[in-house]
Amino acid sequence: MKNKYFIILSISFLCIAFVLKPIVGFLEELTDSDLSIILNQQRNVIIACLAALSIILLRKGKLLVLKRYDINAEDNLQSRKVYTQVNLLEKVIIFIIVVTGLGLILLSFESIRDIGIGIFASAGLASIIIGLSAQKVVGALLAGIQIAITQPFRIDDAVVVENEWGWIEEIKLTYVVVRLWDKRRLVLPSTYFIEKPFQNWTRTSADIVGTVFIYTDYTVEFDVLRKELTRLLESTPLWDGQTNVLQVTDTKESTIEIRILVSAKNSPTAWDLRVFIREKMIDFIRHHYPESLPKTRVLLHSSNTNESATSSTKGAT
Repeated sequence: MKNKYFIILSISFLCIAFVLKPIVGFLEELTDSDLSIILNQQRNVIIACLAALSIILLRKGKLLVLKRYDINAEDNLQSRKVYTQVNLLEKVIIFIIVVTGLGLILLSFESIRDIGIGIFASAGLASIIIGLSAQKVVGALLAGIQIAITQPFRIDDAVVVENEWGWIEEIKLTYVVVRLWDKRRLVLPSTYFIEKPFQNWTRTSADIVGTVFIYTDYTVEFDVLRKELTRLLESTPLWDGQTNVLQVTDTKESTIEIRILVSAKNSPTAWDLRVFIREKMIDFIRHHYPESLPKTRVLLHSSNTNESATSSTKGAT
């Protein structure tokens, strides 16, 4: 990587030095028009080299800043915050450098300069046309800048968008890439996160509370289930030792709803812990309290039941 930057920097400086080399032997033979063209070309090459150098130095500075933060650490909230801000600000500055460089180069051509003067002369109409045609593009750019400043989410945050659960993988100026739990990628415009609500599970911290629902018969013993839940949590490293709750949250005609709350250090671990607790709790009920599994009761009434029983008794006598 260092060699790559060194080569690019060397070539850029050589280009600038070559362009600035005086053309002493040819100045007397050139007309004013030819000399103007050469000077414009020199100016354009210098602008392009300076823009390239600025982008290279900017990226090099970004790497030096990010080297101090480890995003792969377990407690990486501050690192994710810095990564998100630096990456987005880098894109904004590069965009400004490229647009400014292209604008300065294009203004060196007479035909384009005349068009520019005409546009500025009718700035009112031009601004309306440009505003209408580029409304969505400008809105997406402004949304990207707003995300960089306010940071409603950061790189590697766990989010729920469009009823899909995943992690923020990339944040660009105009769009955001969400890596879903099944390795699909959900690409959304930056304006989506400004205009619509979404869930951020790791906004202030990575630890999270997971929910498990179990449905049983009315005959189940709640205290026994609580003791088994505690035993299971203490036996697994997935639990962070914070939340351990078992409550009855709903009753239906044939079953009751039991909600279990457990906590873990991050969302992937919370998912594994929920799956583990659900499986082991169902297995415990199935083996030790099979009569408490959900069942449907049917009670049959017959008007001839008593008469049939009396007849049978007399016949036996």
